Amino acid sequence: MVEAAPRAYRSELRARQAQETRSRIVAASARLFATQGYQATTIAAIAREAGVSAETVKTTAAKAELLIAAFETTFSGSEGADSLADTEVAAGLLELPDEVFLDVVLTQITTANARGHGLWTVLLSAALSDPVVDAALHRILERRGADYRMLVSELRRRGIAAPGIDEATTADALSFLLSPESYQQLVAQSGWTTDRYAAWLRAAVDAEIVAARPSQAE
Repeated sequence: MVEAAPRAYRSELRARQAQETRSRIVAASARLFATQGYQATTIAAIAREAGVSAETVKTTAAKAELLIAAFETTFSGSEGADSLADTEVAAGLLELPDEVFLDVVLTQITTANARGHGLWTVLLSAALSDPVVDAALHRILERRGADYRMLVSELRRRGIAAPGIDEATTADALSFLLSPESYQQLVAQSGWTTDRYAAWLRAAVDAEIVAARPSQAE
């Protein structure tokens, strides 16, 4: 009985140290994948960047899993979340008043895209040749679709979106408009300023949520 507390402390310490090591490895992976791409980034390079042994990297996660974790933590601040609503990106959004809700949503997602668009491009490329990454990409896209359906529902509930919109179609449109791809093309590739991108995004989103469309069932 006397040893229970010390053993529990040592167990908690080891778990905390393991999590800190994993976080350091994921952060190192994110930097290398973003600058060197997926194929050129080796386990040895990740180990050097993280300041650990290659064996430690291998026992922490496979290369494909590190890419997935790197994107998720860079984009949303959380790894393996079931929904964007469970991450730092969406923290506190539902408590916001109606008059600022959409502006804050757009700002949060734009900021997340600014952080994660480079790794998203790497993820898309890696999915073409790596089945683990490809499966993860499909899960991410499914979660994205569900998240935007919830957003459209919330916009309608608050009276921000028109009651006559087709929620499924509008969710698909917002998923595209607010995607890392749109940020990548307009800001990173075309050289738009963040302010210009934000203004375009708000106008495009407004056009989608006020346009009344017949439902597909009709």
